[in-house]
Amino acid sequence: MGAQWKHAPRLAASNKRGALIGKLVKEITVAAKVGGPVPDSNPRLWVALEAARKQSVPRDTIDRALKRGAGLTDENIQYELVVYEGFAPHKVPVIVECLTDNRNRTAPDIRNLFKKGQMGAPGSVAWMFDHYGMVEATHADKSLDLETVAIEAGAQQVETLDHDVPEGHVGARFYCDRTDLDKVAKYLKDQKWSVTTSEMSYVAKNFIELDEVQKKEVSDFLHDIDEHDDVHRVYAAIK
Repeated sequence: MGAQWKHAPRLAASNKRGALIGKLVKEITVAAKVGGPVPDSNPRLWVALEAARKQSVPRDTIDRALKRGAGLTDENIQYELVVYEGFAPHKVPVIVECLTDNRNRTAPDIRNLFKKGQMGAPGSVAWMFDHYGMVEATHADKSLDLETVAIEAGAQQVETLDHDVPEGHVGARFYCDRTDLDKVAKYLKDQKWSVTTSEMSYVAKNFIELDEVQKKEVSDFLHDIDEHDDVHRVYAAIK
């Protein structure tokens, strides 16, 4: 399967704390709206809250986001997920997911970012990716057989996680049908796995081979897109 361009916590790449907090708060709001405001029964919300706490997002800010998502405030903010497709430099396929309350603002912004990137361009690339549910988690028992865990959890594929794994722990990335995402995440939590990511994910079917100079050009392009306030996830067909 291969690693994605940017691993969890993907939001942590932002260099601007205000933008980072804004993205975290938006994810909490949407997660609470989609799956309910109780984190124990909503893996997506649980992960979003953990990410916010790690970034020291103020408690009152988190509480407002939860109430907004649960419809307990007078605010009428409606976020929608909008997906844009295109190519980074050197014809690397890219999928950009945005959470926005105004697609008429977001769409031209994303188009301009593609135009600004040297050799970047919009285009249809979704067929070059598989769309899975994806859970990343770690466990204190390194003797666990990951294939067995994946089967018992209901995941179709598993690979060893090579980042953000505490010393003495094992880490894994589980891929499953999108409809099984919550079930897999809940099973892992019940089995004492520490879930760090639970989300829908695009995984490239094939990866573009680049030299170091080309990788930097693509990485710079992707970071420019990722810095946009409405951009939620960026997936690219590079390792």
